[in-house]
Amino acid sequence: MAEERTTREQAAPISPEGNLAEHCDFEHSGTGIMLNALWIFLGGGLGSLARWWFSGAVASTVGQTFPWGTLAVNVTGSFVIGLFATATGPGGRWLAPTSFREFFMLGICGGYTTFSSFSLQTLTLAQDGEWLYAGANILLSVVSCLIAVWLGHLLAVTINTPS
Repeated sequence: MAEERTTREQAAPISPEGNLAEHCDFEHSGTGIMLNALWIFLGGGLGSLARWWFSGAVASTVGQTFPWGTLAVNVTGSFVIGLFATATGPGGRWLAPTSFREFFMLGICGGYTTFSSFSLQTLTLAQDGEWLYAGANILLSVVSCLIAVWLGHLLAVTINTPS
């Protein structure tokens, strides 16, 4: 992994705007970039497996008439990314190198649920007093994603219909 950070102030938060390049702890060589990419990739796989297991466990416990498993994953993922981002960020209790924060937040939490990233970004906007942007992010994300899943469904129905 890249060089360890030595002060809390140097542990850069992951940008809510998603501009990862500004905050990466990459070495300047291609090897350093690839190593960080590999760690994020592995974290994503771990997060995906955790999502599959946990949502299945919840669904088998309480039933599948409502997507309780997905809701549980999204809520727990949002809680975990909020806890980790604050506890390991500037002024946090535990200092973590940027590369480890990326592994955990982008990889594990991102693989577990992308809703956690959305939630963290919306919270950041609200904490910055950007209430209009926070509200717009909520409204646009939910409505746009519902429309997108519906359009994807319609396209698949069209493709599946024999001509």
